Amino acid sequence: MPKTKDFSLFSGAFFEDPASFKYAPHLQDFKYSWEVLPQLESILNRILTDKKKDAVAQWQGIDASSNGVFVQGWVELDRPVFFESARVWLDAGVLLEPTAIIKGPAVIGAHTSVRQGAYIRGNALIGEHCVIGHATELKNSIIMNHSEAGHFNYIGDSILGSHVNMGAGSRLANLQFRTAEEKLGGFIHPIEFESGNHKIQTQVEKLGSLLGDHAELGCNVTLCPGTLLGRRSWVYPNTTVSKGFYPPKSFIVPKERKTKIQDQ
Repeated sequence: MPKTKDFSLFSGAFFEDPASFKYAPHLQDFKYSWEVLPQLESILNRILTDKKKDAVAQWQGIDASSNGVFVQGWVELDRPVFFESARVWLDAGVLLEPTAIIKGPAVIGAHTSVRQGAYIRGNALIGEHCVIGHATELKNSIIMNHSEAGHFNYIGDSILGSHVNMGAGSRLANLQFRTAEEKLGGFIHPIEFESGNHKIQTQVEKLGSLLGDHAELGCNVTLCPGTLLGRRSWVYPNTTVSKGFYPPKSFIVPKERKTKIQDQ
């Protein structure tokens, strides 16, 4: 673990070209990367206020209400659409497949695909050319450009950089184990993690992961709550990663990763 205390989004440990994400200016005024997540709803509402005038209000094959957006058919948008009652904005080129559900507030960038059975539970800021795939669930998270969560993924209270790939079944856990006292008392201790000789207090009760640009998660990887993965890092399939900061270009593998063959 490095001794650095600079866990800001734009410290250089996570993103190589943050300016390429059009909403980056909304994310700059935070000392620590995770501080943006409790403010994501208000950030999205500001973005939606600016976009309201630039979009049509309905689209065939999409059912929208205050509960959210339900995709009834195969849809490819040739212009931006803003469903005001649902607080959902979809940019031109977005591809939607039947049965996807999107709750607001949500902003989904150009040419992003939301596939069959995807569930976006609100507070979602998604960039351009992304994939939210079959049976993938996402809430209170930011995904930058060209990132993919294509199959059976969970993304909760997390931030993904650009060109991130989540292998099938990989998950970003956001809720740590709770004691009986926490459950019965209706409270959750904030997540903390160690970096070098320092204990970092996040002051947030739910925190998934921060994945830097070009991060690769193998199939069935689980990242524990409070995992910060530097840019260009890889995680070997079927690995559980403990919370903490992992520097750029980390290659995380289990101690025993070789398949062994033995006689019956």
